[in-house]
This record gives sequence, structure tokens and C-alpha cells, in this order.
Amino acid sequence: MELHRGLDTFPKIKGSIITIGTFDGLHIGHQKILCTVCLEAQEKGLQSVLLTFYPHPRRVLFPEQPLALIQTQEEKLEKLEALGLDHVVILDFSPDFAKLSAAQFVQDILINGLAAHTVIIGYDHQFGHDRQGNLEFLRGYEAKHYFTVKEIPAEQIDEVYVSSSKIRRAIQDGQMELANSYLGKPFQISGFVSRGLQNGRTIGFPTANLELTENDKILPADGVYAVSAFVDGQLRFGMMNIGWRPTIQEDKKSRKLEVHFFDFTADIYEAYIALSLHTRIRSEQKFENLAALKQQLHQDEQNIRAYFNLSL
Repeated sequence: MELHRGLDTFPKIKGSIITIGTFDGLHIGHQKILCTVCLEAQEKGLQSVLLTFYPHPRRVLFPEQPLALIQTQEEKLEKLEALGLDHVVILDFSPDFAKLSAAQFVQDILINGLAAHTVIIGYDHQFGHDRQGNLEFLRGYEAKHYFTVKEIPAEQIDEVYVSSSKIRRAIQDGQMELANSYLGKPFQISGFVSRGLQNGRTIGFPTANLELTENDKILPADGVYAVSAFVDGQLRFGMMNIGWRPTIQEDKKSRKLEVHFFDFTADIYEAYIALSLHTRIRSEQKFENLAALKQQLHQDEQNIRAYFNLSL
């Protein structure tokens, strides 16, 4: 997969099969659409292309409305790599770009920039200034033999929307198995390890404090989760607490993400980690003292080791 941040590096090709969208989450509905694009490209001997945008258009068009993303940009690109696309083109969605007319978008980007042979979009897809472009607008170009337009079936588009809503709701409720079944792989939280207060070391559970790479990332319900991650090239298992740490330090300003990896003592300060969340073990709670917290953490470890079928 070739990644292009803009059109300048996109190669001269004889034709492309294109779909357009943000594809937040890249869940099984999105994957079905992208697999259709790849298959069509293979059958026609052309290049498969996903045209997407960063930042998310809603953050530019409706900055006053909060937006919780299922994936960071890094997580999305990593998942796209495995889908078999030839090209992913990321255009900077700025206020100036939002003013681009639908006709300019088609001519400058789809035709001149990406050599569109076939454009695959949903029945309700809109683009260009004031959302003037849509499926029927593209049909006009098809009638003039610029490219072919293929409509994604309405039921498949509805499936995508329903899946996205269910994923967000499941994550916010801490129902990771349900969210992961729609995503097709475990939901991830990514960030860099920062130094915390190191209270966990005093009770035998040293933790890595995770600083998120993007603030708009959707986060799960407070609690303790079974997690895994590749650390120094090796798959590690552990437990993560997300919340306010009411027993050690009650902080009403920000939630904390702390991870304890089993059978692991190396210093990973400033390392980048992509955590996979598998299941929620319990909700966050306040304990009478550190001894009670330590006892519960031992029980959490036993439960999570059993979940992953790991020996103590």
C-alpha cells in the first residue's frame, strides 16, 4: 500500500477504482466496501484507491460539536495496510478545502489527480462546497464518459451506520467483546508511556502511564480491562485501569490510563504502545486502603490470566 499525503506523490496511472470517506473504525462494514474496491481493481487490472481526509471533516465544519473517534490516524493506517489497497490518499481537510466546489473536486481530484475509472460511493454521499455533490451529480460525469459510478447498496450503507453507532455505544459502556465483533479485531488505545507517581510499584504492580496521541479518541467506561500489546517486538498481556484512581489519588481533572504488563519489568518510558482491549473485568472502585486495593489487583490478575489462559 502506498500512502500519499496529498496528490503530489500520486503516480501517473491508466486508471483507478476509487471510494471516498473517512472510514472511522474500519469495522467489518467498511472492510466489505474496501474489499469490493480491491476486487474490482484486480478484475480490471487497475489501481485501488481510498480517498480520505484529515482531520475529520466534522471537526472543521462543526468545531463546536464534540467528536469521539473510534481510531486515531495511526491506528487507521495500520489497519488499512492489511486490506490490500494499492493507494491511500489523505487530503488535508481545511476551511479552504471545504470551499472547493463539487465540480472542482471532481475535475481536479478525481479526474486529473487520481485518474478515476470507477467511483464507488453510497447513495447518500455528499461532497463539495455546501455538499452540492452527490450520486446524481457524479452520474452526470458518467453520462459524459469520464468515469463509471457504482452505488454501494443502501442496506450496506445502513449496516455501516448502524455498526458505527453500536461500536461507539459498546465502547462507552465497556462492552469490548461486542465492539470488537463489529471491528473485526480488538479496539485499540495508543499513546506514549509517561512517568507517573509510581504508586503502583509500592504495592507490587508497576504501571505504565499512557498519554494519548489524540484527544478526540473515544474512550471506554472506567474500569479494569484485559489488554495486550507488542512491547519491544514481543506480545505482552496485562491489565489496564482507566479512571480517576480514587484510592490512590482522586483527580477530578482528567482520567488516567495505567497499564501493568505481566512478567515484565523493563523500563519503557517514552515508548509508543498500541493497546488492544479484550474485555472489561470490573468497574473502577474506591477501596478502604492500599492493602484492600492490592488484594483486588491480585484477583484481577488471576482473572485476566485465566481469560488469556496464562499461567501464574
